[in-house]
Amino acid sequence: MIHLEHINLVVKNIEKALEFYTMAFPHWKIRGGSKGEWNGKPRNWIHFGDDYHYLAFGDNGVGENRDLKDHQVGLAHFAYVTTNIKELVSRLSLAGFEPSVALDIEENKANVYYLDNDGFEIEFVQYFSDLPKLRNQYE
Repeated sequence: MIHLEHINLVVKNIEKALEFYTMAFPHWKIRGGSKGEWNGKPRNWIHFGDDYHYLAFGDNGVGENRDLKDHQVGLAHFAYVTTNIKELVSRLSLAGFEPSVALDIEENKANVYYLDNDGFEIEFVQYFSDLPKLRNQYE
């Protein structure tokens, strides 16, 4: 079996990145980190997550993230499943984060999109069924 272990994001400022991710994932913690060099440039890095999955952040980012409304090659978004999407939206709202795509509640799922402080788009989805044919409707 294969599963996704981590996503490595290059950000401008780790503390600023954590403002969003600690609110989105309140049960996660900084697992570890260090300082080093990446392709000739110094950087700090951390792993933020639980014992099985994490986000890696390196703080040597420059420039702006890709324009999500354009057609540049690159990451469009990544998604996480939540068991309580309304609570997540409320928690992020209290921290000052508003959706980039509003909460959409359908019969079998609800989803919402956010931009983090570095311009990465994250989708959160809650499924209301365990049946794959209801969770994965494409029309």
